Amino acid sequence: MDKRQVSVKRVIALIIITNLITASLLIFAPIPFIGGKKLVSNEEYQFVKKFNKLISIKTILEKKYVDKIDEDKLVEGAVRGMVDGIGDPYTVFLNQKEFEELLTHTRGSYAGVGLYVGEKDGKIIVVAPIEDTPAYRAGIQSGDYILKVNDQDVSAKEMDKAVSMMKGKEGTKVKLTIYREGKGTLEFELTRAIITIKTVKSDVIENDIGYIRITTFDEHTADAFNKALDNLLSKGIKGLIIDLRDNPGGLLDQCTQIADRILGEGTIVYTIDNQGKREEWKSDSNKLNIPLVLLVNEGSASASEILSGAVRDFKAGTLIGTKTFGKGLVQEIISLPNKEGLKVTIARYYTPSGECIQGKGIEPHIKLDLPQKDKIKELSYKEDIQIQKAIEVLRNK
Repeated sequence: MDKRQVSVKRVIALIIITNLITASLLIFAPIPFIGGKKLVSNEEYQFVKKFNKLISIKTILEKKYVDKIDEDKLVEGAVRGMVDGIGDPYTVFLNQKEFEELLTHTRGSYAGVGLYVGEKDGKIIVVAPIEDTPAYRAGIQSGDYILKVNDQDVSAKEMDKAVSMMKGKEGTKVKLTIYREGKGTLEFELTRAIITIKTVKSDVIENDIGYIRITTFDEHTADAFNKALDNLLSKGIKGLIIDLRDNPGGLLDQCTQIADRILGEGTIVYTIDNQGKREEWKSDSNKLNIPLVLLVNEGSASASEILSGAVRDFKAGTLIGTKTFGKGLVQEIISLPNKEGLKVTIARYYTPSGECIQGKGIEPHIKLDLPQKDKIKELSYKEDIQIQKAIEVLRNK
């Protein structure tokens, strides 16, 4: 193999500036020194050569920049730049604060305004407001674009920064500038509050129809769903509505546990990674034996679409509403040293029939949109035309 000699100082500087993890350090450590140089393979030499620009810029900044440079910030900026270079808004580096916020969110509570957001056309789009939160009460809607936070322009490239800016201490205020189709630019001043996410709520409607609303899939959702379903079944329901409207997704295992409860034997979903490796999640033969309807809309994303796609492909129920969001990517959260993290898109997921819905969404069996005036207020089930349609479908099963 072709070998090259590279300055030890330059190699060490490269490792520091890119903040590479231990695995990268092990590549260089065993290689012997020769006359003050380090013997490296051609592959390693090309690695150093590619990142030489980074070292050169760091050197210039250290020599020329008027103020003292914070090397920690320089390293973080370099790492963020590397990750951003992929061009995937769902693959991001998380510093200590951001990583803790993510973990807090999956545990179910945080201080903020109560919005789930995503990326569309390079902009930050509201996937769904969380029920009974400042954003929900103010009337922010699915499909709104967030243009500014506290008068600072934001974009999908800095989505995590924008999310962090919307969070803060309970009782403090934050200003959001949004764009809404047909309305133009709107401004909202919201007071941050503790957002406690109760992901499942249930009720019996029309005497014998069970209704379960799932707002997101966090680490407690499957247990809460099973308890709610058991309670409804004990009351003798003859049909079930699962409401996934404005549910932006969440933990895959929680979604597949719910799917396993209601579907028969088969593949719920499968993923394919960058090596072509396929991983499957399956359900057993036990299934729900009453008619089922799922309510979906443009705010139903990710894990919501996995459940919807499985119900559709199993022919286990009827989907009613509007086309779903179209997020067919799977992320892994990787813990790094110093309590930092990396969120990485590791695979695409596919419905049982083999469809990847990334950028496409899932079309419901029955297309029915709520009137615009009804999207900005909480409706009773009698006022909600989608729920009423679901009841009609269940009655005719």
